[in-house]
Amino acid sequence: MRKAFLNTAAFLALTTGLGSTTANAAAIEYSKSQQETASELIEQLEQRHYAKLKYDDELSSAHLDNYLENLDGGKMFFTASDIAGFESFRTQMDDDLPKGKLDAGFTIFNRFHEQLIQRLETLVETLPEMVDAMDFSIDERYELDIDKMAWAADEAELDERWRLQIKNQVLNLRLADKPQDEVAETLVKRYQNQLGRVNQYNAQDAFQIYANALTELYDPHTNYFSPRRSENFNINMRLSLEGIGAVLSPEDEYTRVARIVPAGPADKQGELKPSDRIVAVGQDEDGPFEDVIGWRLDEVVELIRGPKGSTVRLQVLPSKGGNDAERKTIKIVRNKVKLEEQSAQKRVLELPKGNGETIRVGVIDIPTFYIDFEAMRRGDENYKSTTRDVKQLIAELEEENVEGVIVDLRRNGGGSLQEANDLTGLFIEYGPTVQIRHSSRRVWRDGKRLRSTYYDGPLVVLINRLSASASEIFAGAIQDYNRGLIVGDRSYGKGTVQTMVPLTEGQLKITESKFYRISGDSTQHRGVVPDISFPSLYDPEEIGESALDNALDWDQINPVRHRRYSNVDSLVPQLTEIFETRSKTNPEFLYLQDQLAVAEENRAITSVSLNESVRREERKQREERSVKIENRRRAALGKEPIASLDDLDEEDGDGEDGEEGNSETSEELADGAADSPTVDVVANNAEIEEVPEEVVSAEEIASEDVLLSEAGSILVDALVLQERAYALTTAKQED
Repeated sequence: MRKAFLNTAAFLALTTGLGSTTANAAAIEYSKSQQETASELIEQLEQRHYAKLKYDDELSSAHLDNYLENLDGGKMFFTASDIAGFESFRTQMDDDLPKGKLDAGFTIFNRFHEQLIQRLETLVETLPEMVDAMDFSIDERYELDIDKMAWAADEAELDERWRLQIKNQVLNLRLADKPQDEVAETLVKRYQNQLGRVNQYNAQDAFQIYANALTELYDPHTNYFSPRRSENFNINMRLSLEGIGAVLSPEDEYTRVARIVPAGPADKQGELKPSDRIVAVGQDEDGPFEDVIGWRLDEVVELIRGPKGSTVRLQVLPSKGGNDAERKTIKIVRNKVKLEEQSAQKRVLELPKGNGETIRVGVIDIPTFYIDFEAMRRGDENYKSTTRDVKQLIAELEEENVEGVIVDLRRNGGGSLQEANDLTGLFIEYGPTVQIRHSSRRVWRDGKRLRSTYYDGPLVVLINRLSASASEIFAGAIQDYNRGLIVGDRSYGKGTVQTMVPLTEGQLKITESKFYRISGDSTQHRGVVPDISFPSLYDPEEIGESALDNALDWDQINPVRHRRYSNVDSLVPQLTEIFETRSKTNPEFLYLQDQLAVAEENRAITSVSLNESVRREERKQREERSVKIENRRRAALGKEPIASLDDLDEEDGDGEDGEEGNSETSEELADGAADSPTVDVVANNAEIEEVPEEVVSAEEIASEDVLLSEAGSILVDALVLQERAYALTTAKQED
């Protein structure tokens, strides 16, 4: 299982990014305030965390294993004898930490720091001759599946692992057409930079890694923030920083794109995708690229941030290309992300009903559950919120004679819990929408308390794997009330609430509560299961709560009595059959399935050849297959074939529905917002400009977004089936 992408320890513990001053420097020592913080941390975890875990010998043992994993997950620094030497700490840490004794953590850290410095110094000294001696005509392989690797038996085995890793890095540069005389220079500079950054680490860094190796065992959203990290977190909470609109996370020695902020500069530019790995950053139109492989995450963020209107250029390894992807350069103009750009938007689809007739369907896209709390508190009658905006959009769509509404929650990672409840109230007369159970096991309910008017027309809610938290509360409530159809992919599965707790040094973000649907089902881990499932664009082993280590389990509590508004669920078998039949001949759907099959095959690769001719041939075959898949789609759409991927028109992009260019899930505001360093965050005060109506035909929307088109077609199918059922019932009554 992968670590949480917002994992604080992993943020610091890039395998080539830790250390002290020099190899001969005195060991890093913990402070008195860190001793007090450790005692407070254990007390808070044991008393307030939802899981009610006690820090005992069993958890101490897991703490040691997780700490070693976070420091040296690639098994490139510690030997088996090092690990054996740490065994004395296995069941001792639970006795020491509550007393503020941090010897185990700092002893291990200092040993790792020593190994790291020695390795980096050796690489800087020997890399040129290592590169000159490499033979890329022999058949060697580089293992990618490090989870199955054991600790190296000795230093000689570590040397061999490093030789193969460096050889793979050299080959990647050669495949990226880096001139041979620049390859060694590039790698030497990379490791010199990493060695230089070692001098920046201190006791705060060591303590944060050690603390988070424990907090992560409670659940992936419980994290300790050092003072430096706390400051960055608070800045992200209160300011609108200028940048590209992306959330970054560490992955091995790379900086990975975790999430694209909707309506931000990167989202509008359209080329940067979740799971892309940033390998170099250049400033302005022609500034030199700076290699950032192995850099600390916060340092990469600082390079990418910059003033509004300036340009940043990113070299990325595209996520779809696997570990042998060809580098791609993306140019983005920095800007601010404004609330009005994240506001709910509407448009109208005209979809075929049959017999030459069309149906107008309204689409409301909600990128996040937002509310201007400050304006609301000061009594501003026109304060912005998701619910207020959607209410107005529904009224406008009804005036435009739509016969049904699609609420598009794809990529919506959450936001205000209040807004999730209030938005549900626009579609039901009254009643509860969510249950929240505290770590004390006390349960309280929230929802629409007063009867009032609501939109009672046909409703479809479109979700995907990136729909999380508040999105899941809304979608789950609509499903439980049988108020509409849920279509798409299983949602993210984040059903927990976090609270920030100040400590002597830094602060703790701790999971105190869980969300439950009115059916009694938790949204945790399992997410919301759609009534009609679409092919998933995201690997559930990589994205979602179930992909995170130590995620809290799914469970149930007592349901709440609630009204059921229709028998729409009785139509699901027929609607599913119609959808599956239609998708078999839909060229966009077939193309999507082809792409997903390729991605699944790439994920199954556990090693790569270090023979250059083999690698080049493999890349050629992948490109030829991609061209074949694209041309099969183009032929079905009546378009001209392409000769290579370079010939793709800009309008075709990646050939998918654009979702890959949007965000991975974020924490909701009730949870303390996203806790990964962000390139910029959302402004909280802004006025929305009126968005002109956009009417899109089925043909236009199909190539732009096949999943939205299918959601609309399912809504039309439901209307037709209901009309037939009504006509049949009326005819029987007349007989």
